[in-house]
Amino acid sequence: MAHRQIQTDDAPKAIGTYSQAVQTGETVYLSGQIPLDPATMQVVDGPIEQQIERVFENLKAVAEAAGGSLAHIAKLTVYLTDLSDFPHINEVMARFFKEPFPARAAIGVVALPLGVPLEIDAILVFDSSQEYSY
Repeated sequence: MAHRQIQTDDAPKAIGTYSQAVQTGETVYLSGQIPLDPATMQVVDGPIEQQIERVFENLKAVAEAAGGSLAHIAKLTVYLTDLSDFPHINEVMARFFKEPFPARAAIGVVALPLGVPLEIDAILVFDSSQEYSY
C-alpha cells in the first residue's frame, strides 16, 4: 500500500527528514507538533497555555490538510518536560475537542526539540463509510 504525504503551509515545515503527516489507507499519522508559529518558524513566546494552543492549531492544520479535522483524531500522545503543566493540557484541549475525546497518553521527558516544553503527535482515522476530500 502506498503512503500519501500530507503537507500544508498552515503548519510548521518539517525540520528534518520527516513529513508533517503520512496517510496509509484510512489512517493518518501526524508527526509531533511543537509550539512553532508556521509563519515565522519561531517558538511562540508566552505562557504555556498559548504554546499548547499553538500546538493544537498546528495539529488542526495538518488534520485539515489530510481532508479531516480534529474530530477524526483517535489517539494523542503528549510529551511534557514538566508534568505539572498537564492540567493546562486538559484546559486547552477542552476548547479544541468535543466528546468522545481521543485516547491519550502523557509522557514526561527530559528535553524536546528547540527547548520547548511540549510536543503532541496524533493518529487520525477516517470512517470508510464516509466520504472525505483528499
